[in-house]
Amino acid sequence: MSTVTYTDHAGESRVVEATVGDSVMETAVRNGVPGIVAECGGSLSCATCHVFVAEADLASLPPMDEMEDEMLWGAAEDRRDNSRLSCQLTVTEGSDLHVTTPSTQV
Repeated sequence: MSTVTYTDHAGESRVVEATVGDSVMETAVRNGVPGIVAECGGSLSCATCHVFVAEADLASLPPMDEMEDEMLWGAAEDRRDNSRLSCQLTVTEGSDLHVTTPSTQV
């Protein structure tokens, strides 16, 4: 089983069972997780699915590509070293990813 733990900017967490192959953004939208707007539906053109990945989970993720890196500069809340777009994070078998949503996406 794979899970994603979403914590909002106020510290409230929600653990969601995730389907392998789906993105962290798709998992959030499908389960009504607040804080993920996903205006473009995952086509890497809006940065409204910005998340902060738990430091302990960063090494398990594939590296960020150039387009994601550029899009993060346009996110509503300033990017950090652990910023990623959740549409670019794919759930893998047995993963237990922890992300925090920013206070705003727009």
